[in-house]
Amino acid sequence: MALSIREKYADMFKSLATASVAAAKIDETNVYQKENPQTRKFMDILVSDNMAEGSHLEGKENFRAFLDAVKSGKHGLILMEHYSNTDLPALCYLLEHDLGDEGKDLSKRIVAIAGMKLNEADPLVRAFAESFTRVVIYPTRSLDKAEASAQSEQEKLEEEKRARTINLAAMRAMDKCKRDGEVILVFPSGTRYRPGHPETKRGLREIDSYLRMFDIMILVTINGSALTIDVNNPDDMLADIVAPAVQIFSASPVIDCKNFRKDYLATLPESEEDPKQKVIDHIMELFDEQHERIEKLKNAN
Repeated sequence: MALSIREKYADMFKSLATASVAAAKIDETNVYQKENPQTRKFMDILVSDNMAEGSHLEGKENFRAFLDAVKSGKHGLILMEHYSNTDLPALCYLLEHDLGDEGKDLSKRIVAIAGMKLNEADPLVRAFAESFTRVVIYPTRSLDKAEASAQSEQEKLEEEKRARTINLAAMRAMDKCKRDGEVILVFPSGTRYRPGHPETKRGLREIDSYLRMFDIMILVTINGSALTIDVNNPDDMLADIVAPAVQIFSASPVIDCKNFRKDYLATLPESEEDPKQKVIDHIMELFDEQHERIEKLKNAN
């Protein structure tokens, strides 16, 4: 019988918590959070335990071409599907174990855009999350929930101000990451995909701004996940069910962000009311096509 993270890895929780140093409250001073090598050790155990034989990177030449372009001075963006909280850890694990020194280089450059829930919701979730370098943002979905639960108009205004302050600081942090040769990784859906809830797989309109900020990107799809969301406790990340799985992370060829955006916008009618959303909808279609292609290859082997 498959166990939850809480059940299977309870024996590491005390040591994990002791190693944690990340802030429990996010403000404009701490949106950039450097990886914690001490908690990374525990995350690597979880990932390696559940990386079944046959797991690998697909399109290694595309990962290499992307890294080469970044090293030449291009500002790089990774857009990646999102199924579980081990998506980023598993990608970094495979890069470091499947792509040699180049993979280690690329893994070290990755800075993930993360919602502040990972820091503020649970100490153990925070400890796992801090294993990787992140820029923390105040997501629109989180602000909508905060505003809905606000007890007064003043409380609502204060939360809106906090969101603006955090996200402005996050934008500055991302700009520094670009200049330092780091790579920004974004989950364009903004949340984990939940079967039966197609809205969780819809791309966020805000992703259009990333295409204007970066020079190049790759689309990374994920076939297979070691974690499954517990449908009875979808908001409890430690209730996720863990079991070994074949995991394939595939990279598209390197895409010129600005040309991609310009060329697709040119195909839309002038009457289109929301071209920015159409751009990200098209990206999500490309994800689906790439995912299905890899799934067919996976099933054929």
